[in-house]
Amino acid sequence: MKAFSTLVAREVRLAVREGSSIGTALGFYLIVVALVPLAVGPDLNLLGKIAPGVLWIGLLLSSLLSLGRVFEADFEDGSLEVLALGRLPLELVVVAKSFAHWLVSGIPMVLVTPFVGLLLNLELTAIPVIMATMLVGTIAISFLGSIAAALTIRSRRSGVLVAVMVLPLYIPTLIYGVTTIAITLTPPGSPLPSFLLLCAISLASVVLGPWASAVALRHQMQ
Repeated sequence: MKAFSTLVAREVRLAVREGSSIGTALGFYLIVVALVPLAVGPDLNLLGKIAPGVLWIGLLLSSLLSLGRVFEADFEDGSLEVLALGRLPLELVVVAKSFAHWLVSGIPMVLVTPFVGLLLNLELTAIPVIMATMLVGTIAISFLGSIAAALTIRSRRSGVLVAVMVLPLYIPTLIYGVTTIAITLTPPGSPLPSFLLLCAISLASVVLGPWASAVALRHQMQ
């Protein structure tokens, strides 16, 4: 357990020290949301209706900017082979890296969502729900994204390949995340079933993602 927590702390420190990945993801998220009112126009009712979908799409696209670096830097300097031969199984190494990615990428974007949501005239009653769905959904984003990151560590254009590979995997997360918010805004109806399905997707990604990523990493390091 100590080795696992130490690895998570290391990944978080490296991400904060670089700063570029976090800043780029947040900056892109803000730009995407800020451009929508300019394209759609001053219709506040329309902006309020499309706000959940716009916020979720911006979140998904922004997360792609930092996924390529989950394993790439350690693979290039040889640290990944050392980690693979260490005390922790490679699957737990992937869990630590994916969890650290969620902490430094997913959490900051969730925290700024209430503020950028105001740009889209998002209803105040929807803010707690959208934050809850994004908090859960970003777990799936990080753990599913680690699979594509592991498969593309030898590629020079890993960012493009990661986007092509992982975006189809994000579709269920996007659907149930937006559906939960839509049901909340348009009663009657309970958003709980769709939210529980979103939780199930994230739980499945935590279980299957590290295993698939570890298999891909072992193949890449042969």
